[in-house]
Amino acid sequence: MRLDTVWLIHRAASQAALRQARRCAESLRQQGVSVAVAMSGPSANPFPGLLADEGQAPDLAVVLGGDGTVLGAARHLAPLGVPLLSFNVGGHFGFLAQERKLLTQGAASDADPLADLWQRLRDDRFALQRRMMLEARIDDAEAVHTALNDFYFRPGLEDEAPTCVLELEIDGEVVDQYRGDGLIIATATGSTGYSMAAGGPILHPGVEAIVVNPICAMSLSSRPLVVPPRAQLAVWPLGESNRKVRLWKDGAHACVLEPGDRCRVGRSPHAAVMVLLEQSPSYYRSLSRKLHWAGSLTAAEPSPN
Repeated sequence: MRLDTVWLIHRAASQAALRQARRCAESLRQQGVSVAVAMSGPSANPFPGLLADEGQAPDLAVVLGGDGTVLGAARHLAPLGVPLLSFNVGGHFGFLAQERKLLTQGAASDADPLADLWQRLRDDRFALQRRMMLEARIDDAEAVHTALNDFYFRPGLEDEAPTCVLELEIDGEVVDQYRGDGLIIATATGSTGYSMAAGGPILHPGVEAIVVNPICAMSLSSRPLVVPPRAQLAVWPLGESNRKVRLWKDGAHACVLEPGDRCRVGRSPHAAVMVLLEQSPSYYRSLSRKLHWAGSLTAAEPSPN
């Protein structure tokens, strides 16, 4: 991998992430690498400014934070083909970000404990993992919204009961009308996020599929669906003209839909490219540890059965 230009994206409001970003920047600059450092968070979107200032995309983006920081970077950098090297620094759940200890694992020198990491990248001693993404378009609107985890539709009224009615069409066929708190459309990556909290299935990230999951539906017949990755979905808000619905992308606000507006959701032509450093990563081990499944609490060794 070339390392002529690297962007360091750190989680806003995290001193630990800021300190690591400064350490990485100093180490890279000592090696003649052009570096840009920026913070990212719910109210801080550095990517338009970085692209305007730098003029071109970097060879690599190092993301220091939790899953939210990674999701923000993926939405903006995946369309540019920029690989993401992410570390869980100052974040919480960390399904997407690698363990912080990998930042300095196998350090080559006390003078620069990060030197071995950069050399490992230059020597191509890593793996790349492509994660499917989604895109959403509103009819008669030019904006294209992208998400790595999920899109979800929630009622837009603050002063009334938080329910809405949404009609779902898949590949031109009306499938259901969901009455409840909303609807989630997620990737396999996002299946361990909001969709899981709403009772949806967990999909291995190697599975390319789309999860459709109602939020607190008022009908027992409205169940989660898993559809093929090339399925074309459309969602309409129904009801009175004041029953607006908000569209969210990876937990960030995207736009407001009026009743009758159609939102088309499908697979994005772009994929998030993740750099993996762990020698033998296990998705199931990660699930067991992060979700505190019973086996991880009762025994360090698997059952002989």
